[in-house]
Amino acid sequence: MVAERVEGGGGGGSRCGEDEDDSLFALHDIYDIRGSHTLGFCPNLENSKVMMIERSVLLERGVYWVSEHPSVVGFRWSHSATWASTWSFLLTSVTAYVTSALLLHLTLTTLFRRRRPVPLGPIPAVHSLAMALLSALIFLGLLLSSAAEIRDTRWLWRRRRLTPLQWLLCFPLGTRPTGRVFFWSYLFYLSRFLHLLPTFFAILRRRDLTFFRLFNQSMLICMSFVWLEFSQSFQVVAILCATFLYCVVYGYRFWIGIGLRPACFGFVVNCQIVVLGCNLVCHIGVLLLHFNKGGCNGIGAWVFNSVLNAAILLFILDFYVKVHFKKGPQQIE
Repeated sequence: MVAERVEGGGGGGSRCGEDEDDSLFALHDIYDIRGSHTLGFCPNLENSKVMMIERSVLLERGVYWVSEHPSVVGFRWSHSATWASTWSFLLTSVTAYVTSALLLHLTLTTLFRRRRPVPLGPIPAVHSLAMALLSALIFLGLLLSSAAEIRDTRWLWRRRRLTPLQWLLCFPLGTRPTGRVFFWSYLFYLSRFLHLLPTFFAILRRRDLTFFRLFNQSMLICMSFVWLEFSQSFQVVAILCATFLYCVVYGYRFWIGIGLRPACFGFVVNCQIVVLGCNLVCHIGVLLLHFNKGGCNGIGAWVFNSVLNAAILLFILDFYVKVHFKKGPQQIE
């Protein structure tokens, strides 16, 4: 079929030129619904244009799945319709986490006094890789969904004299936990339960269990739940910062898990300090907007979030100082 068109002569050549100019704007003439090549495209279409069309189609599909899919756009946080959305589930899961971690630690320290590490094989490395990829997905999905929300609701912001940056820090009063942004906030909340697994890895490997680890993981789950329950302001920025941090930290842990050389400084702790410090600076912006723009939604939950971030930052700084001066920076993770 293509050979016959090439042999067709001058009329076919001019037609191919026209098709070539319109090819970038008629993606469905090049691809069918499933994305496969049709047999009728112009034979002298340059490879660069074909590659550009392929990338644009893949990009459009990716954007659709993370920000325009009906499941994303139509999400609604509801105690009756959304899994793991009740206070009883939250309290039960946190209690179960703390209890199981304490029981495992007590059992191993009682039965195995020599503290031999339990072999875990590639499980921690696989977990780190999975968490890095999941965090990257949440980061990208929330970023594109935020851009879509800004695009769709800009007319309303002009009436309220809001800018996109102000919206990211301060949701207007009356904001409901529905739509794209809260879908990714919900996925981030569910991913918090996967962050609990390194606690058990540390117990099995080193019999290591600290109050800070239990407190930090438990409160972060509660904080993610509160974001959704009260449509708290500032959660978009907080999730973007957290998922970016997790991409870097879990990628670094995967790097170490497959046997590559670790950093000569406290990589994970330093990343946590930087992100928490940036969060505290953004909290000041939320407070200013709350008093200057007529109020931010979920300000009570925001106060809880601010106190929690400050407490976690103090714990990390205390840990950093103690370990840095006792063991040296090379032994801090």
